[in-house]
Amino acid sequence: MTTAAEIVTHLRTLHNPRNVEGQRRFGIATKVEQLGIAVPVLRDLARPHRRNHALALELWAHPIQEARVLATLVADPKQLTRAQARAWVGDCDNWAATDSLAWLIDRTPFAESLALAWSARRAEFVKRTGFAIMAGMALHRKELPDEIFLGFLPIIAREATDDRNFVKKAVNWALRQVGKRNPILRRAAIAEAKRIARLDSSVARWIAADALRELQR
Repeated sequence: MTTAAEIVTHLRTLHNPRNVEGQRRFGIATKVEQLGIAVPVLRDLARPHRRNHALALELWAHPIQEARVLATLVADPKQLTRAQARAWVGDCDNWAATDSLAWLIDRTPFAESLALAWSARRAEFVKRTGFAIMAGMALHRKELPDEIFLGFLPIIAREATDDRNFVKKAVNWALRQVGKRNPILRRAAIAEAKRIARLDSSVARWIAADALRELQR
């Protein structure tokens, strides 16, 4: 059986300093070790270990960006606990980690409650994760009723004036994904975007205009 230590050893053989610099130019900068491994490579590495939750927990314990992203790809959403999700989001310091984590959490029974709670947090990457969960739920949770996503729209509007780059992009992402889910939600998202556009905020106007460009095609 492959261990987390063996996987980490292999990850370090894939270290690519040029890719690290490229990732940093795209805003993926972290305080932990960064190896510059592309996500498709990590997905290939994750495939034989899917739903090995114990391995995911061991991988996350290594302070390496790629080990933590790999952990989110390996983890079992049915075994993920709220405590683990809270601990992991507290470790996230870049959008690549938050978004990968969000797409694990969005398949859990507590996805909605964490999305709502984290959307109100001050910490930039916790807040981003909240909106990334909303976007992920809109994409992945086909069984959920429209009421859940209609409930996200006022939260999106509430936070549409946050001018931090990684927050505003996540707010915009959530709005667009909710609107792309079905015709009813498209109309509701367009109406919400028009209300957001009237806020006295350049950030809100950007979020609204970008969403309307996509939703009104």
